[in-house]
Parts: sequence; structure tokens; C-alpha cells
Amino acid sequence: MKSVKSKTPSALTIVVAAAGILFSGCSASQVINTGGDTKCKDFTTQDEKKQNDEISKMLKDKSGADPANLQITATRLSAATYCQTIGKPDSKISESPHG
Repeated sequence: MKSVKSKTPSALTIVVAAAGILFSGCSASQVINTGGDTKCKDFTTQDEKKQNDEISKMLKDKSGADPANLQITATRLSAATYCQTIGKPDSKISESPHG
């Protein structure tokens, strides 16, 4: 009789993969969208698309509605300016002045 192998990953495989991500030096915002909890040190190293995703999540979490592209762009520029000037590496982008 043939044994049937599961095509879904085992729980152990998933745990090992998750541990690898956590201990590889990656920050949470590099793996998942952390929105307003994204730290300046991570935000300033992200590409524009990833920054827009973080800002969009932050704005949607705050208002409950999908933000307009203009609002995302303006808030991204505000957060980037904040992080590059008075923000500290561990400051959250939600601490930047935005509408």
C-alpha cells in the first residue's frame, strides 16, 4: 500500500520558517505591513511603494476608509521629512505631523 504524503507544509516547517525570519535581523515592517507602528529607521530604507503601503494602512486604521492617493503622498512626504529631521530611529511614523 502506498503512503499518501500531504502537500501542505507541516506545522514544524511553518514554525521554523517564522523563526528564521524573526532571528534573521529583519524588522517586522520588512515582513508585514505595520502601518503607523513602522519605525523611522525602517521607513527611511523602504522603497516608495512599501512606504505608500505603510502610510495607506496607517491612514485606513485611523479613519476606517481607504485614503486618496494625494493624502497618501502628502502623508508619506511628511513622515519622511519627520524621520530625516527631528524623528529618532525608533520613532513611529504615526508620530509625524499629518492630517
